[in-house]
Amino acid sequence: LTLAEVYGVAARRHPERTAVSCGDETLTYAELSSRAQSLARLLAARGIGPGSIVALALPRSPDLVAGLLAVSLAGAAYLPMDPDYPADRLAYMLEDARPAALITDAATAGTLPAHELPLITVDEARGFPDGPLGQADRTRPLTPQDPAYVIYTSGSTGRPKGVVVTQHNVTRLLTATEHWFSFGPEDVWTLFHSYAFDFSVWELWGALLYGGRVVVVPYTTSRDPHAFLRLLADERVTVLNQTPSAFYQLAAADREAPGHELALRYVVFGGEALELGRLADWYTRHHENAPTLVNMYGITETTVHVSYLALDRATAASAVSSTIGVNIPDLRVYVLDDRLQPVPPGVTGEMYVAGEGVALGYLSRPDLTAGRFVADPFAHLFGESGSRMYRSGDLARRRADGTLEYFGRGDQQVKIRGFRIELGEIEAVLADHPEVSDVAVVVREDMPGDKRLVGYVVPAPDTEPVPAALREHAAAALPVHMVPSAVVVLERLPLTGNGKLDRKALPAPGVSVTAGGRAPRTVREEQLCSVFAEVLGLPSAGVEDNFFDLGGHSLLAVRLAGRIRSAFGVEVSIGTVFQAPTPAALDAALDVSREEDPLDVLLPLRPARPGDRSPLHCVHPAGGLSWCYAGLIR
Repeated sequence: LTLAEVYGVAARRHPERTAVSCGDETLTYAELSSRAQSLARLLAARGIGPGSIVALALPRSPDLVAGLLAVSLAGAAYLPMDPDYPADRLAYMLEDARPAALITDAATAGTLPAHELPLITVDEARGFPDGPLGQADRTRPLTPQDPAYVIYTSGSTGRPKGVVVTQHNVTRLLTATEHWFSFGPEDVWTLFHSYAFDFSVWELWGALLYGGRVVVVPYTTSRDPHAFLRLLADERVTVLNQTPSAFYQLAAADREAPGHELALRYVVFGGEALELGRLADWYTRHHENAPTLVNMYGITETTVHVSYLALDRATAASAVSSTIGVNIPDLRVYVLDDRLQPVPPGVTGEMYVAGEGVALGYLSRPDLTAGRFVADPFAHLFGESGSRMYRSGDLARRRADGTLEYFGRGDQQVKIRGFRIELGEIEAVLADHPEVSDVAVVVREDMPGDKRLVGYVVPAPDTEPVPAALREHAAAALPVHMVPSAVVVLERLPLTGNGKLDRKALPAPGVSVTAGGRAPRTVREEQLCSVFAEVLGLPSAGVEDNFFDLGGHSLLAVRLAGRIRSAFGVEVSIGTVFQAPTPAALDAALDVSREEDPLDVLLPLRPARPGDRSPLHCVHPAGGLSWCYAGLIR
């Protein structure tokens, strides 16, 4: 079936029900259909229909919903262009997709990059005749295999790529999951995410194809968890779709301002990995099936969702990874090795997705399409021939019961100085601190070649967490190479237009100067402070600042030792840096090293304690033995 066919059935059944609301403005199904049909007929009159692409650049409003619906009724594929996106990205999308027209409004038109496309405003379409479009009214008959939309995703080469998804892919997404959700006309959905993010496909059509109501969430409300929580209660929303990053903030608002009477039946997660352990706090205030939390791993190239996992309190408490559940029935998920052979249960491999949801490919990128949409060597086992599967690039393993566990990107693994690191584990430890409400851990490379772990935390209500204390908390539970080099306290974690964590907006760690630290007393102390700052890439460093608290690690300790040797003509080992990690302590160590053998004096023989940066065993090299340091790699 096509979107126009399924929508037409729902609209005829519920003409007086509210289809769209945004603030004080509402449209019934009859009103929405009339507005969309006028625009669709205008498109058809200009020769735009099945096989065409129509770009839309509209703010969040009922007109946005009517515009998307109109393009679908005409049979064309819509290209969502969020006006908040950078102008360069919008210009690239227009040049790459070459749409037949651009739908916008008078206010937005002037903010868009220069183009030569035919411009259609929603205002001019309102005077055009309405009425349902039949196949004879379109430029050619519309089929389920015609494109429904083109959504651009980030490309590994830096060039965004347009994913082409068919009409059938969208309608079957809802029918294939119907046995789990039983959506209906009584459901109220939110259009929370940017409509240029494929999660919006589920949000919009999940409401309209069942005769439900879609609440268009104003942008400012989507970025204010407390305001959004009030909207959920006031609008009696029943189906909420959230990226984990957005939901963590919503859960914090719910904790800080309890008492909202929510009507939620489902909260559906997608878009990024969900740390199940972080849901425990939500379950302390809400019954596990009111709402039911559902984790749905998905990919734009396989039509929004791939798998399903209904959660409960016990699952969230016992999970050790991001469990993503079982595949949607009309999809097949293979976990394969690098020779495209299935790996045994419990073994990690790469996920490939086959079946009804696989997209047509990338718009005008046959080379890229051929590399990611590959022949399915197992298709014959399912009575198919010549079908394709999508290579996801994501790592997973299948448990004995068939459930899938997600382990992130196979081609973008986090690796710091030889160690493979799961950032979620670090986030879980920091989130366990009583003064932390929300947390994110990322890898930064503010100095070329120097990758560091940095934690970003949002304080719990009425607390003022101290970064140094949070690092000590992390060090008590994590190996030294997983302890963030710095912890930054933020009022709120920044989100992208898609509701995901906006890593680019996270600030670089500032200089952590010891409070009340004394000024340098000698020229050499002052010079050591300058050397510290130079090696660490900081504007300054205090005489009592700890090298490692400022983001130092073993590799930078080697660089520091070399700079001290060049500046002062004294040999300093990295063991000395670990023993004397402040300019003041190093200044004293340099005095000792000139008078005595530094190996005997600076590195005394003693066992290391947990978290200690000192040598595990220290024996003078003259004795023919070597060193073994504990905790040098950070």
